[in-house]
Amino acid sequence: MATPKRPGTVRKTKKGPNVGTGGHGRKSLEGKGPTPKAEDRTYHKAYRTKQLGERAAAKSGAGARAGGRPGGRQGKGGKPAEEMVTGRNSVVESLRAGIPAKALYVAIRIDVDDRVRESLKMAAERGIPVMETGKPELDRMTDDAIHQGLALQIPPYDYPDALELVEETVAKAGKGYISNAPLFVALDGITDPRNLGAIIRSVSAFSGHGVIVPERRSVGLTASAWKTSAGAAVRVPVARATNLTSTIKAMKALGVYVVGLDGDGDVSLPELGLATEPLCIVVGSEGKGLSRLVRETCDQIVSIPIDSGMESLNASMAVGISLYEVSRRRA
Repeated sequence: MATPKRPGTVRKTKKGPNVGTGGHGRKSLEGKGPTPKAEDRTYHKAYRTKQLGERAAAKSGAGARAGGRPGGRQGKGGKPAEEMVTGRNSVVESLRAGIPAKALYVAIRIDVDDRVRESLKMAAERGIPVMETGKPELDRMTDDAIHQGLALQIPPYDYPDALELVEETVAKAGKGYISNAPLFVALDGITDPRNLGAIIRSVSAFSGHGVIVPERRSVGLTASAWKTSAGAAVRVPVARATNLTSTIKAMKALGVYVVGLDGDGDVSLPELGLATEPLCIVVGSEGKGLSRLVRETCDQIVSIPIDSGMESLNASMAVGISLYEVSRRRA
């Protein structure tokens, strides 16, 4: 007579032979292999450090391929990339300066202070879209810069062609549409955006008609340049020349006199007789000065009288002094 089964009981039976897996279980017996290096484990701090290093190396390489010019980041198809201004102070100062902006990015659950409030207020007044985003995404967009939960997206500046700008200005002067003779400033080897911003400000203050920068090995109109110009970049066009020497030659053919600033000039600034003519002032870097080809192409090389104990002036200061003298002689 069979023993009745009780509820909840488990009857043990003798284990028989197992059917083979055909080798499917062999992998589980082999283990996971050697432990990967720390830099190859996605959750490890060393992996993050490696990624940042590779990203920095790639960025520097892209800058070299772009001609080495500061602010010359390239986007897809060789087009200039949009710039991200990061940090609460930088963002609020950029908005105060009236820098054109595409969007304001704000981190989710940001700790709001006066700078954040002012940034949001100015963005709303100017119709700049405000985008709320997570911190990881904001880190990615800003290349892991210290953004403090705030970033401003700046579209690339649309540079007019230098020669077209000169031609249009000369034509307007010939028709009497502008009261003073055409006046331009060209930069030869200037790489500091703050110098560019200060020069734009001086050109605006003394009724200049534009600033010309070379396409290669030159500063561009970055957010830093916008801020330093104190809004003058809205009024003064910054044009780009494919080749500065060729552009200078074309300007001379249009009746514009070109003078270069250098400490060893042939003419002293107070004796500049060309001040009342259509004029382009060329300034070189503080260290190297004017390049050889540009120097040879200028109509005159002009020096600013300074104390013998001072070797040279900052580029933006030299331009400001020269523009003042030109303005004074034209009055």
